[in-house]
Amino acid sequence: MAERKAHVQSLTVQLPQFSPRDYTSFFFAGALCCTITHGAMTPIDVVKTRIQINPAYAKHSMLSGARLVVATEGPKALLTGFGPTAVGYFVQGGAKFSGYEYCKRKAVELVGSPEAAVKYRTAIYLGSASVAEFFADIFLTPLEATRIRLATRIRLVSERGYASGLVTGFARLAREGGIRELYAGFVPILFKQIPYAIGQFTVNELCHELAFRSMSYETRCKLTPAKKFSIQLGSGVIAGFAAAILIQPPADTLLSQINKGHGPSGSMLHRLHVLARQAGPRGLFAGLGPRMVMTAGLVSGQFLLYGAIKEALGAPPGVEIHKEESAVTL
Repeated sequence: MAERKAHVQSLTVQLPQFSPRDYTSFFFAGALCCTITHGAMTPIDVVKTRIQINPAYAKHSMLSGARLVVATEGPKALLTGFGPTAVGYFVQGGAKFSGYEYCKRKAVELVGSPEAAVKYRTAIYLGSASVAEFFADIFLTPLEATRIRLATRIRLVSERGYASGLVTGFARLAREGGIRELYAGFVPILFKQIPYAIGQFTVNELCHELAFRSMSYETRCKLTPAKKFSIQLGSGVIAGFAAAILIQPPADTLLSQINKGHGPSGSMLHRLHVLARQAGPRGLFAGLGPRMVMTAGLVSGQFLLYGAIKEALGAPPGVEIHKEESAVTL
């Protein structure tokens, strides 16, 4: 009897029951992975921010800009804003990753069946990432405003010695500007971070699905650590490039300008419009190349660390929604 191979699609939705301890583990894993990766990127972010808003750095590359910072301010200047970055992304990362796990599970429950969950899996990824990021940004925004203010305080002589660190910088910004100033960048940061989270989580999920589609469940369970690492790294790098494309440099540039106090008074949309017109296309897209490299490193590093920390904490895997295809011999 002749044999032929037919491809059969199977629907996979694993819906574990997460306990409060599991969500705590998700939070700390997300908090630590984001703190480590964003903290390590502080020198790059310091130089990028100066290139975006300081005319003296406008024509410099990342490397020459870093040399200029060291020459004029000393090596320690490259770590300016590390405190707000570490604290801000600790809270934001924990809220984002644990929130994504929570929202994804609730979304699968709401659609009512495994078939519906698989059918609408992309919408579930998009919605879960967006909602989780929105609430995470409520915690991030005031600390990001403090970081940017600290990182750019040397632009004017009058701003030198603005604050010595996180606590004094946050206190001065809150005292002088109040809630309005602390959250002046909330709308721009949403335009930046929500597309970032969408690219980060959705593309990572789809890349894993493509990698696992041709594997049986038994094969997946027997993957070597090296193969798991390769899949995680490859998916993270691709997701990072997608996130870099989606966040679009204008949003980050305008966020830096808003947090620096630039632009006219009036509504946020009016301020953004005026600042975008003043910057022009070249100014809005400053730092695109470094962003691609930085985002790919951030996203891949975060997913690798998140998985490792979750495993170390004994946390269960997240909800998996895959449409799998396996070869069956008839």
